[in-house]
Amino acid sequence: MNLRGIVAVSGRPGLFKLVGQNKAGYVLESLDAQKVKIVANIANTKLASLEDITVYGNNDDLKLVDVLANMAAATGEVPEAKADAATLKAFFKEVAPDHDEEKVYASDMKKILSWYHLLKELPLFTEEAPGNAEHESVLAEEKAAAKIKATPKPSNAKAPSKTNQPAKKANMTSKKGV
Repeated sequence: MNLRGIVAVSGRPGLFKLVGQNKAGYVLESLDAQKVKIVANIANTKLASLEDITVYGNNDDLKLVDVLANMAAATGEVPEAKADAATLKAFFKEVAPDHDEEKVYASDMKKILSWYHLLKELPLFTEEAPGNAEHESVLAEEKAAAKIKATPKPSNAKAPSKTNQPAKKANMTSKKGV
């Protein structure tokens, strides 16, 4: 699941795709059918990347990406965001069994479900996230190989001398009449 560049904006419903940045703020495009573009001011708008959002857990916080993946793999029908609280709580016990039931409210569950229904139709929902563990280990091996192949300094290389350094600025004050 690739949620890179998908953000939630404080004070606005729905999800947005980060398109770019300009002097005024971030340029965002809504993920709904309208595809409205807005500029979110950097100074007074809070953006939360879906990759960084977590759900309160009993022991450790649960990543939203994992909860959404569990929803996609859930046996049975995923309820709508407007379902009653009892249905939402029963569904969340199935997809996030270790969530803290006292801290995760029905409104939070509704928001996560509405995000799920927005994202499930997008192609990025099924593609693999960049930066997975296998990809990172391959990159680390390539960097290590590149360091080995780097050309060593020749043995006759000299340290910089005083003549190679830039000249100091002369004192421009005059001694006469001061």
